[in-house]
Parts: sequence; C-alpha cells; structure tokens
Amino acid sequence: MKIQRRPTNVLLPVPLVMVSVAGDDGGEPDVVTLAWVGTVCSAPPMLSISVRPSRHSYGLLQRNHEFVVNVPRASQVREVDLCGNVSGRDTDKFAACGFHQVAAARVGAPMIEECPINIECVTRHRLSLGAHDLFIGEILAVHFDEDVLDSRGRLQPGKVDPLAYVHGDFWSLGEKVGSYGFTLKESQGEAKG
Repeated sequence: MKIQRRPTNVLLPVPLVMVSVAGDDGGEPDVVTLAWVGTVCSAPPMLSISVRPSRHSYGLLQRNHEFVVNVPRASQVREVDLCGNVSGRDTDKFAACGFHQVAAARVGAPMIEECPINIECVTRHRLSLGAHDLFIGEILAVHFDEDVLDSRGRLQPGKVDPLAYVHGDFWSLGEKVGSYGFTLKESQGEAKG
C-alpha cells in the first residue's frame, strides 16, 4: 500500500557539491554547499545550481556571473557540512576548511585544489522559482586530479568517491551496478548465441 505525503523534494540521490564564487572587487571568494544541482544540456554542456537569495554566495553569483562547481570526496564531508552551515559574510571558508585556491582557466572564481573535479561555468540564465533561484551555467572547462582517471583518461567514479545528498543525509556512493545500454548489449549477445 502506498502512503501519500505532502509535496517535497525526495528525488534521490542528488550530487553534493561545493560551489566557489569570486569576491567583490578583490574581496574574499566564497564557497557554498549545494545539493540542488544537475546536468541540463549536453551541447553546449550546461549544468544548473539552485541557490537561496539569502545566501552570501547568491549576491556574488548575481554580480560576477561565474562560478566553479567543485566535486568533493566523501572524506571531505566535514568541510562540505561546514560550508553549508556558516556564512561567507562572517567566515573565510577557504581558511576554515584548509582549502587552497587555484586560479581557474576561464572564469574569475577560484577552484578548490583539494577537490578531485572542478567545473568552470559562466551563468547563461537565471530563473526565480520561489525559495531558490536556478542558475544555468555553461561549462567552459573541466579539471580532474590525475588519480581519478584511468590510463585512457576516463573518469573512475570509485576513485572520486563522490558524495550524494539523500533527504537530509550525506551518503557516499556504492558500487557500479551497470552501464548505459548494458541491457541492449546483453540482449544482442543472447540473440547471437
């Protein structure tokens, strides 16, 4: 038997990332933890982030129109939690987390050196939705730590050990259970056999 509840966000899991934005006029950059993020287009490559207007990073995003999505490892869960619970108005989150800023190649926002994946974006659209505003960012550059790539340059998610957000909790991802199109490959193999 199904139980109906009030409408709420229960889509799971969603990626848990840290978004860095440049400060105003040479001021300190900020980092905000976000879970309302996702891929929205493949050509040109785009992603979305949703930010509450009350967040310090929101104003910086509005003014600078650039950001970096930093994908943390599960071992960085304490830093991820901290960046989601203290304000950049009062706290230098890079210093508080022991993070090092690395200049991005295409945007003014810094990358977090300690994160294994950094995705540079420029805002192409913003949509006010209610509690959050949706920023659509075109991906201008992607950076990987060498240790998360195999010998052919393909991403090895198990080596990243990314975090996911599931209904108020942080989870690391488990094992691979399939690849896109594996059912068709299996059925084609059975048809040939």
